[in-house]
Amino acid sequence: MVFDFQEYERWIKQSLYTLSLVDSDISCGGYSWACFKAQQAAEYALKALLRGLGRPAFGHSVRKFVEELVEVCGSVPDDVVECAVMLDKMYIPTRYPDAFPEGSPYEYYTKNDAEKAKRCAEKIIEWVKDCVKRIKDN
Repeated sequence: MVFDFQEYERWIKQSLYTLSLVDSDISCGGYSWACFKAQQAAEYALKALLRGLGRPAFGHSVRKFVEELVEVCGSVPDDVVECAVMLDKMYIPTRYPDAFPEGSPYEYYTKNDAEKAKRCAEKIIEWVKDCVKRIKDN
């Protein structure tokens, strides 16, 4: 298997950078943005792997990207799948004022939501890194 490590590195760096910004949003009460950035960090990591493999990586569904990588990475732990599903719910409603019947998105997200989203992004990023390590070792 030919793997483009340069393209992978470009995307995984963006993933880790985006993840590093989540804590600053949490510390200032920007929980909806922290949730969105966690989703983006996971999305970038999965796209890093897909692009490294030379595959198309369009769209924003973390769950869909995880499913696409099963054939390369093997079985997916249940907690990674659960995190992917949870993070997909952070893509649109965290940002759009009309996502909820009343109020604005920032009123609907809590510190707990943001911290859970961050942990999920970290879990998915680690799963991606483990898969890449197995590719390198083969």
